[in-house]
Amino acid sequence: MALTWRTTVLADRHRALGSKLEDWNGMGMPWTYAHDMAGDHVAIRTKAGLMDVSGLKKLHLTGPHVAAVLQQATTRDVSKIYPGKCAYACMLNEAGHFIDDCIVYRTGPNTWMVVHGSGAGHETLASAVVGRNAALVFDDDLHDLSLQGPLAVEFLAKYVPGVRNLKYFHHMTAQLFGRPVLLSRTGYTGERGYEIFCKGEDAGLVWDTVLAEGKGLGIVPAAFGTLDMLRVESYLVFYPFDKDPPGDTLWELGLDFTVSPGKTDFRGAEQHYRLKGKERFRIFGVLVEGNAPADMGDPLYANNKQVGVVTFGMYSTLTKRSMALARLDLSAAVHGTPLEIRGKNVRGAAKAHTLPFDDPEKRKRMAVG
Repeated sequence: MALTWRTTVLADRHRALGSKLEDWNGMGMPWTYAHDMAGDHVAIRTKAGLMDVSGLKKLHLTGPHVAAVLQQATTRDVSKIYPGKCAYACMLNEAGHFIDDCIVYRTGPNTWMVVHGSGAGHETLASAVVGRNAALVFDDDLHDLSLQGPLAVEFLAKYVPGVRNLKYFHHMTAQLFGRPVLLSRTGYTGERGYEIFCKGEDAGLVWDTVLAEGKGLGIVPAAFGTLDMLRVESYLVFYPFDKDPPGDTLWELGLDFTVSPGKTDFRGAEQHYRLKGKERFRIFGVLVEGNAPADMGDPLYANNKQVGVVTFGMYSTLTKRSMALARLDLSAAVHGTPLEIRGKNVRGAAKAHTLPFDDPEKRKRMAVG
């Protein structure tokens, strides 16, 4: 494992499940457990799974100038984000190229939280608050436990009054097993799910109790790597695997929807709009014949010419399909385009497929009640 500088308090629990805690974003994360990850995937799609995603960075921002900082740093119109609401946003450089994505939470009139992965979000915001009436605190004590799947709400409803009324991309403070938490209707799976933000000293109790009390519902501990299987089906791109910053545009990544309509006051906005129609590739889906997952980097051909590369692949034991995300030339990024995959382990016929593969109308993640 690479040298890590961040630690999840659940490390011993992950090791007990067979994890070697491989590095992500400076933290040893349970990419795999001793059990088959395909079982975790099935659990989250049909019941629920609990994941430790504390490797995400949590930044608290406070002060009267924070809204202006976030308005300039992110693609969302933060004036539309009220306390209790959150939004998925991107950050660009001056050239209009992607450098990070994040979720922006408004927790009060002048208080916010930004949660991001391994891109340049931390450095960007740390620089932006200098000289402003604003402060930034990196909170590595705050742990993030993600309970995802159709039965997640059934479990939480037994302990958190009003959780059924919590809308998609909204959050609330609550008591869970007698401990204070921030409960967010978000996740990275395409399912109805919740992220449970809690203090490090409470993370063990929350983790153990969810798994113990939820066992009868089929809730299981799911490895961090299961997110790769889920995100392929649900078209959730991941830095740096699907993205190649700082050279990709939101138009190429399919993330242009993160720009609030009419917004022009964010960093890189002018170049972002100029780059529309100048895409070099498009993130697109690929269906591969057979029952083996494509590998990252597998080349894709059409008419004996390379037209793309797989960024991540998976095989679903539920749908019996081998699916992948890929960076495809525009000419090949058309549903049904015949392709050939020429990987080391997977070779044969494939075809381009629109995204997402699973729940294209997003009915599951946006379910009410």
